[in-house]
Amino acid sequence: MSSCNVAGLHVRSSMKLVLSVLVGSALLCAAVPTVQAAPCLVVTVTGSGGGPPTFNGLAGPGTLVQYGDDDNNCNAVKLQFDAGRGTNMRLSQLGISPDQLSAIFFTHMHTDHSEGFADILQLRWHFYSTAPKLDVICSSDVASPLGFSISCSKFVSHIADAFIQSGEIAQRLSEVKERLAGGPADLTRMTTFEPKNEPQVVWSSGDVKVSAIRSIHIAGHASYRVDTPAGSVVIGGDAGNDTFAPPRPTSTSAQVETLAKGVDVIVHSAIHPVMGPDRDSGMPPLLFHRQPSASDLGAMAKRVGAKYLLLTHLIPMLGAERHGIWKIPGGALSAEEYRKVVEDSGFTGNIVVGTDLANIRLRAN
Repeated sequence: MSSCNVAGLHVRSSMKLVLSVLVGSALLCAAVPTVQAAPCLVVTVTGSGGGPPTFNGLAGPGTLVQYGDDDNNCNAVKLQFDAGRGTNMRLSQLGISPDQLSAIFFTHMHTDHSEGFADILQLRWHFYSTAPKLDVICSSDVASPLGFSISCSKFVSHIADAFIQSGEIAQRLSEVKERLAGGPADLTRMTTFEPKNEPQVVWSSGDVKVSAIRSIHIAGHASYRVDTPAGSVVIGGDAGNDTFAPPRPTSTSAQVETLAKGVDVIVHSAIHPVMGPDRDSGMPPLLFHRQPSASDLGAMAKRVGAKYLLLTHLIPMLGAERHGIWKIPGGALSAEEYRKVVEDSGFTGNIVVGTDLANIRLRAN
């Protein structure tokens, strides 16, 4: 912020002169514009691992969105989207402790996107039981066409059952009485929503609004968009086309494309065409076709006018000789090989091939 001070005046001046100078200086100060701290938005990959397989210490899928202004280094609001293994470790590298998160959003109930949540919640309960409850936002319970139900709310409410059964929660309570008696789940404030084919607001705080839309990968999958004065970002999760196999015009989600119209940044899982059933990778066609291809994501980003496309949850992961149990025809892939298939789609914006802690910073003009 700018400031304006009147220098001390010599006592020998006449009172009239003193008053004249003071009034003139005050008017001059009023004319000086106040410099406002510009809003800013930072999007950080907290985990870029491609699905359940492990490789080279990569954390499981997750994206951190921070919003604020230049004065607080974009740190007023911290939103975590998915929380794969190692999320807490990546957050710690950013100087963020579990009590500082404003909310966690889940795209879907696959372990690679959710197994780091227990670590976050346990540490928040362990050290910060008096902190505000953590908002947890996800789809409402849904019946899978395969004959079972998928429940984010039950996942959250039972997140500490293993620790309760082991006796750890009782032990920790005996040491510090201020901890919540019900364990880590008592620190959560659940919000569930019924995903629709059009965006709906599911969370907001001040200048930050988060919308969700139905998308498909498994039943109950949702994708999110964050809108702020500094910019906007879509987190697609593992969303693919509602039709799970060709013939179809694209492997990307029509709903995510609706959500992403005019967005600044798209963060999305991506599979390289080299893993296709016609390329002898051994990957089952269903697994390949329910992930969007990097080339189709580039075409979608071009259609919606995105400035940045950030590929994450890479299948296969950069430098890996195999992806889990599946071989990679032609050997390990580089970031440049991912970038090329996106460029070949016609997308001319900024392409970021995500690694852990890769980030994009936006600032309001």
